[in-house]
Amino acid sequence: MTESKIKMQLLEDGHVTSPKGFSAGGVHCGLRKSKLDFGWIHSENPASAAGVYTLNAFQAAPLKVTKNSIQKDNLIQTVVVNSANANSCTGEQGYSDALMMQKMAAEKMEVSIDHVAVASTGLIGVPLPMENIKKGIHLMNHNSAAEDFEHAILTTDTVTKHIAVQLEIDHQTITIGGAAKGSGMIHPNMATMLSFITTDAAVDPDSLQLALREVTNKSFNMITVDGDCSTNDMVLVLANGQQKNTLLNESHPDWTAFKAALQFVSEELAKMIARDGEGATKLVEVHVKGAPSETAAGYVAKAVISSNLVKTAVYGADPNWGRIVCAVGYSEQPLDPEKVCVSLGDIDVVKDGLPLDFDEAEGKAYLENKTVKLQIDLQNGTNEATAWGCDLTYDYVKINASYRT
Repeated sequence: MTESKIKMQLLEDGHVTSPKGFSAGGVHCGLRKSKLDFGWIHSENPASAAGVYTLNAFQAAPLKVTKNSIQKDNLIQTVVVNSANANSCTGEQGYSDALMMQKMAAEKMEVSIDHVAVASTGLIGVPLPMENIKKGIHLMNHNSAAEDFEHAILTTDTVTKHIAVQLEIDHQTITIGGAAKGSGMIHPNMATMLSFITTDAAVDPDSLQLALREVTNKSFNMITVDGDCSTNDMVLVLANGQQKNTLLNESHPDWTAFKAALQFVSEELAKMIARDGEGATKLVEVHVKGAPSETAAGYVAKAVISSNLVKTAVYGADPNWGRIVCAVGYSEQPLDPEKVCVSLGDIDVVKDGLPLDFDEAEGKAYLENKTVKLQIDLQNGTNEATAWGCDLTYDYVKINASYRT
């Protein structure tokens, strides 16, 4: 374990099942040729639940079912997820299939039907093969391992994404774990990504929902791979209270520490998604400071991280700072071009809106790193924000030119 500045410990091999009372698993049910394609998370007791969802107008059927269930009593006990098929743009049949998926999982796990969340990811516009889903649900608990769940939810991802941390609350060791998937169709305001976060802390559901929204705005909504916002994205947080701490809410003395740990988990999962962008070779971080508001800083950071010209320059290790200032300029945020400063890591390339004499070979060498940090100072306030993305490569086109065929 390592300790962070918020008195939090990072578990070396943390998973979504690291918190007390959670199990997970994954099986192959035939949605994909041979890879695991159906997974689940289960809590020993109903857990306080919070969710945030894609802003795409075409919200997929599973997302609607999950949202409706959480709204009833803010409790979820079982989550079932399939990959390979998004069950999106599938009309009334798709919604009925999502409800059936929920019903069958509730019967299998012997929980209330309203306490089952469903999620799907994969190809849009294709009916969900329910015989395969039935097979997956029948096999639940036959292959219970967090690693299997993490593999089962992947699509074009190249690696699984998981993390867990611990912190002390009310003299109890509280654990927060998480797993996510996402590689393409990733853009701020959610994307084709799913994230599931668990904790054994007792948390007031309304407070949990507020915390998740705040945390998401600084993590999952600050990443981009390709500028596309999908139909199925959601982040769910489940808090089962098994450590029996005093109920956490905004007035609890440890609320700030809990929210900081939730922020850390979400931010790390978000960066894992950005790093694993389709065809990507580098993680790109854009940090903006000196902004008149945090919102303005966020918009500038998103403009730069979303720029295809910036992304391709990073891929080619081309220290073309002009593309960065161009993106800053079209962010439509209040700024004085004659004050803007830009750095590639520690290499200053623009000061007060004018180019600096720097060693281009040194700039190129820096951009060849696996993690690239672009720093922008607007010198127009005290607020800051960070966004994450990846480079744009030839392989991204190859992957998506034949995604369906």
